[in-house]
Amino acid sequence: MIKNQTREKMHKNILPPSDNSTLNTDPWKIFQIMSEFVEGYQRLSHINNSVSIFGSARTSESNPEYKLAIDIAELLSQNNINIITGGGPGIMEAGNKGASKGKSLSIGLNIQLPFELLNNPHQDIAVNFKFFFSRKSMFIKHSSAIICMPGGFGTLDELFEIATLIQTQKKNPMPIILVGIKYWSGLIDWIKNTMLTEGKISKPDLNIFHLTDDPQTILKIIQDHLKKTSPEKFQF
Repeated sequence: MIKNQTREKMHKNILPPSDNSTLNTDPWKIFQIMSEFVEGYQRLSHINNSVSIFGSARTSESNPEYKLAIDIAELLSQNNINIITGGGPGIMEAGNKGASKGKSLSIGLNIQLPFELLNNPHQDIAVNFKFFFSRKSMFIKHSSAIICMPGGFGTLDELFEIATLIQTQKKNPMPIILVGIKYWSGLIDWIKNTMLTEGKISKPDLNIFHLTDDPQTILKIIQDHLKKTSPEKFQF
């Protein structure tokens, strides 16, 4: 009798309540997630030749990296390459601002965050997300190359997830361009001298990364890749 009472008490804590109060919580998030994927795929289905620019939301307009991001995005946009960013402030704003100065699309994949309350105003297409993973899927699906400006944990998360997908052939090869030689050189040295030396990666994995601060070099890397992978879609 005591054993049965104990089991009943235990099960009462894990069985769903009988008043359907969970209908507005976790199970229904599935539909929210589905709606984000549907909207993302639908609104971006016509987008080709796009490059995602990642970087810190904390970068101020007075920072040289902000100006460099504008210059890179404007140059790419003038050469028929659409620009995708996370839609927020900092490097994201600079990327959208530069893209809006060119002739191609400026796209923002906006996320609800407590310290990024406003989407930047330089977006031709703005798609809003609540979940990081559905937003990240849109970056991955619609990007032909990735540009990583100096950033924090979020930038590193995006950088290494995409590198992993390329390495494991879950994503077609594409260049990951690290802008900020001084900022990224230590990381690249660690990848070469520690990860590669200890056999955690293979030597061809290093070919995923390009390190440069020159906008014209960035343009050439991306154009060469697009001409090789989708010449029928890419026009200068």
